[in-house]
Amino acid sequence: MKPYIFFLILVVSFRLNAQTEDEKEAKQAVIQFFDGFHKKDSVMMQAVVHKDIILQTTFMTKKGEAVLRNQKADGFIKAVVSRADSPTWEERISSYNVQVDGTMANVWTPYEFWLDGKFLHCGVNSFQLFKDNGKWKIIYLIDTRRQKGCQE
Repeated sequence: MKPYIFFLILVVSFRLNAQTEDEKEAKQAVIQFFDGFHKKDSVMMQAVVHKDIILQTTFMTKKGEAVLRNQKADGFIKAVVSRADSPTWEERISSYNVQVDGTMANVWTPYEFWLDGKFLHCGVNSFQLFKDNGKWKIIYLIDTRRQKGCQE
């Protein structure tokens, strides 16, 4: 009886930890987005970004006021690819939490942002993706930004 219980526990735990193909593909779209971000490659980024993407960021001011800021997608990608080689930007992703339901996915990525090797801020990115004709596309991105409570 004990070998059967062990086998059952092993199978269930493997299934709980295994990612589905959709989860892997949604995560890969976000990874590609960041690869393009770091390489200043608009083609890489646009391949995984929906034409109607919405970009927002939220943070607290020094006075403790909550701010929600909208950003134009074309301006964001243009700013990323046209930035100077110095200072260097590095967004370090600490983990990926992926959830999928049909044609919708969410990828939650805690991060630290470094500028020329110096810590600038940390937060979380929340990507919403849509499976468009078999390809995951980022339709919404919101991030938080803070300088306290980080792991750096």
